[in-house]
Parts: sequence; structure tokens; C-alpha cells
Amino acid sequence: MAQYQNIFTQVQVEGPAYAGVPLRPGSSPRETQTTFNYWLGKIGDAQVGPVYLGFTGVCSLLCGFVAIEIIGLNMLASVDWSPIEFLRQFCWLALEPPKPEYGLTIPPLKEGGWWLMAGFFLTVSIALWWVRTYRRSRALGMGTHVSWAFASAILLYLALGFIQPLLMGSWSEAPPFGVFPHLDWTNNFSIKYGNLYYNPFHCLSIAFLYGSALLFAMHGATILAVSRYGGEREIEQMLDRGTALERAALFWRWTMGFNATAESIHRWAWWFAVLCPLTGAIGIILTGPVVDNWFDWGVKHGLAPPR
Repeated sequence: MAQYQNIFTQVQVEGPAYAGVPLRPGSSPRETQTTFNYWLGKIGDAQVGPVYLGFTGVCSLLCGFVAIEIIGLNMLASVDWSPIEFLRQFCWLALEPPKPEYGLTIPPLKEGGWWLMAGFFLTVSIALWWVRTYRRSRALGMGTHVSWAFASAILLYLALGFIQPLLMGSWSEAPPFGVFPHLDWTNNFSIKYGNLYYNPFHCLSIAFLYGSALLFAMHGATILAVSRYGGEREIEQMLDRGTALERAALFWRWTMGFNATAESIHRWAWWFAVLCPLTGAIGIILTGPVVDNWFDWGVKHGLAPPR
């Protein structure tokens, strides 16, 4: 009988570095440096590289660097340029959005202009990275599922920092750049609009968050449980279920009366994960422009108890 392999006992087989499938004509060359890392091999493939950035990848990293520099230098300036205080207070430092009196205008740099500039470069960086994922998928002949999943997360980001403030007519509605200040903003945002927990789209977002975590855990656990039978070779299992997925399917029929296939479980997980930020974004966009108090809305629709 074959020895059972898991994350602690698996044997790492290291062969020659593999550069991947050939690039299409007109593509920039890959970075050729390739290394192997034993500890990365414990959780995945030990090979690191080659990396392909291309034009959009380089521009994305440059814009992201500019955004982080603006945020970081403003935080450093707020503690009188003291590196020690910067590190000590890092989680409490923030780059705040413009004040309400500025509306949607461009304020002076020290009154929120830096926040707008950082947000612009960060958004451009994220958008270019999305383009990169889409183009790389096409270049490899893959589906674009990763790109559209990423787009769902980007929509939530835009809903928080751009769409909802734009609809409300003030950049002050947007969250600051920072760790604890962002958490404080989340709490204050909920209080300001009558408890976000009564927002039905927020409820759906949390349900999909927990649901996707459960689905991924169930799927990951199932494949690991049948890895001794080659369950991780899922493409082969889709074509010829073999003994691994036969056992997996039987297990879920025994315990739940239902089972997904090796292909359909990924569709379930993809939809649950994508719907988490998508429904969350809808809830944020509706907050303020459509509903100004979610508790009162909940009372009106029987979701919350009367005051």
C-alpha cells in the first residue's frame, strides 16, 4: 500500500526549473531568475519564478509605490518625522479624507488633497493589476474567472471610497487610510446610518463570507482526506473519477445526502466568494443615498423590533 503523504510527511521532488508555456509573439520577456525554497515547497510548489510583469505590471507597481509613499510620508509627518514614533504609533496613524465642507472639490494638500492623490494612484494601481490578470489569463488560454472574482473585490473597494461618497456629494464619507482609524470609521459609519447589521445586503455578504469559508474548508479537507488516492489530481478525477472522488462523493452522500463534483464544487466556492464583496458593495452604495437609517428600515419591514 502506498505511504500516506500529508503536509508533514510529503516528499519534495525537485527537478530542473520550468519556465512555463511559451509566450505569445509581442509579449515582454519573463524575468529568468528562478530559485527553489524548501519551506514554500511545504505548502505548495518549491519553485519561485520566473516572474512576468509586462507593461501593466510595472505601471501597477509604480502607482502602488507612489500611493504607499504618500500615505507613509503623511503618517511620518504627523509624528514630527520620528521613525520611532512612526513604528510605535503605526496602527493608530492615518491619512484622513477631506472635511465635509469641501464636498467633492479638490482641497489643499494638507486638508485632504494628499488623501485624494493617494486614492487616485492606489485605484490606478489596482485597475492596472486587474488588466494584468485578465491579459495573463488570455495569454495562457485560461478562463478569466480569476479576473472577475478580483473585480468583485474591486467593486467593494470603489463602493467604499468612491461610489458612495460620490452619491453623497462629499469625500468625507470615505474611509481613511490606516489600520485602527479605518476600523473606527467602520464603527462610526454603522452608527451614523442606524446600524449596518440591519442592512439586508450586509446580511447576505456575511452569509456568503461564512458560506465560502465553510465550502473551501469542506473541499480542502475532502481532497486532503483522499490525497492518498490521488485526489489532488482533480483534472484527471473530473475525466475519470477513480477511487479518490468515488470515496469523497460517497462520504458526502453518507453524511449530508448530497455531493458536488470535482468541477461543480469550484463553481459553488467561486460564486460564494464573489457574492460576498458584491452584495457588500450593493449594501454600501444603498447606505445614505437610498436608506439613511437601517434600523428604522428594519422596523418598517419587520426585520428589527420596534423601538
